[in-house]
Amino acid sequence: MGVTRFLDFPGHHSIFYYLLAAVLTGIFLQALGIGGLFFFKRSGEKRANLCYGLLLIAFSLTLLHYILLMTGIPERFPHMYFLPVYFTLSFPPLLFYHIKLNLYPAYRFRRSDGKHLILPVGQFLFFLGVFLSPIAYKSHVERAFFNPFYGASETALYLLTFFAYLYFGYRYIQEKRRHLRTSRDTQLVRYLSKLVQVLFILFCVHTVFVLTDFISYELMHINLRAVKPYAAFGILSFAALVLWLSTYGFQVLVWGRKVLK
Repeated sequence: MGVTRFLDFPGHHSIFYYLLAAVLTGIFLQALGIGGLFFFKRSGEKRANLCYGLLLIAFSLTLLHYILLMTGIPERFPHMYFLPVYFTLSFPPLLFYHIKLNLYPAYRFRRSDGKHLILPVGQFLFFLGVFLSPIAYKSHVERAFFNPFYGASETALYLLTFFAYLYFGYRYIQEKRRHLRTSRDTQLVRYLSKLVQVLFILFCVHTVFVLTDFISYELMHINLRAVKPYAAFGILSFAALVLWLSTYGFQVLVWGRKVLK
């Protein structure tokens, strides 16, 4: 997302700025905590639980990345530049495997599954490498148009792969719906369908902000990040995704525990 120009966010000393920062921090902590609980979840498919826990943590840490940029912390503390907490390319495969492994727990990983790790691992190594570089170097590294891990190409990959994996996950849900055998399968399909449907709507809204920001900045040279309401709603569109995923996760942990046991 073109949310990397949060340093232009106006009104740093206004009540709205601090309220926004408090809301984002609360969502970050909630998602991080619930994501951690999925590592200890005993009911359901353990690998699917692991994927969802990692998904929540990846989303929450990426939200932390945006919070840091919004508050200008890397400018005051240059060693914080490129802190490896940006995981946009990890979202799609983690979500997909959470769905797939829940629906088909007998599935065993194959070598061909390794291709889904290329972009997530590459993105993490890129951030880690820049983060560990000398401050004089990393303070001048910016988003590059053709950088697949942090730039325009990364944004395109993020949007396209998220929609693609979401679609394939939904196809698995539809296929499972045609072969329901137990009440547990019925409840599981209902849970996952709701997860995907709401996520699709929220991600469409998020995509509108991402594309609008990109087109205005890259093609029209208009910085919408300098517009206070747009800047706020832009980051909130991403925070809404994190909030929904953590809310769904909490529901599964509490009410869905016995159903999906």
